[in-house]
Amino acid sequence: MSTSFRPDFSLQGKTALITGSTQGLGLVIARAYAASGARVIINGRDAERVSTIVKALIAEGHDAYPFVQDISRLADQELAFSQLCRSIGTPDILVNNVGIRIRKALGEATLQDIIELINVDLIAAVQLSRLAAGAMADNGLQGRLITLTSIAGELARLGDAIYPIAKQGLCGMIRALAVEYGPSGITSNGIAPGTFATESNAELAADPVKGPVVVGRNPLGRWARPDEIGGAAVFLAAPCSSYVNGHILVVDGGFSVTF
Repeated sequence: MSTSFRPDFSLQGKTALITGSTQGLGLVIARAYAASGARVIINGRDAERVSTIVKALIAEGHDAYPFVQDISRLADQELAFSQLCRSIGTPDILVNNVGIRIRKALGEATLQDIIELINVDLIAAVQLSRLAAGAMADNGLQGRLITLTSIAGELARLGDAIYPIAKQGLCGMIRALAVEYGPSGITSNGIAPGTFATESNAELAADPVKGPVVVGRNPLGRWARPDEIGGAAVFLAAPCSSYVNGHILVVDGGFSVTF
């Protein structure tokens, strides 16, 4: 009997599509998957940025492919995904990472604000997950659906109403997919990041009032480094998590368990 768990964390022979993977946590996850042996599909709207990331990964000895597509363009999503499957192959792993944030109280938000955020953060992920899970099932793949939610999937903050509505919807989606596609051998899980020092949080981190409050609230007393999401993402995609289904793994330094 082997005493090493290393093979259980390998993604060798797997293909992973990570949405919004030209920066932030999406790029970290793509790099973690590539380092674990997966073929990675880099997604973004900016063709030049996607190409730069793909070329960098290939230069480092990894298998990487471009998928230039605005995931929130719902009418185009099915055709784009179908073409991707024909050209590269059906992904074994889908990571729903794309998201935006409109920090407004509900009374201040316009209908367009609400529609835009819900479309990008929730509906796009629902549709892409449906397409990916269907393709995985049709090809007999023991696929993995992994969705980045947020600690806002369980918590809410004054003056930031729409985002937690979408993220809590994603939590419901994760569980619904786990039940619907589990019989096909496809698991659905989530990662709920806390306060990570990414580009999208730069303004909050630099705020002289709010920034220290975030740090003071966290038992670890600091912001998370972006690379600290990689281990959780690899775990949920790898063989070692084969019996984990419908779970949301919180990666927040203890932020959400203190008050």
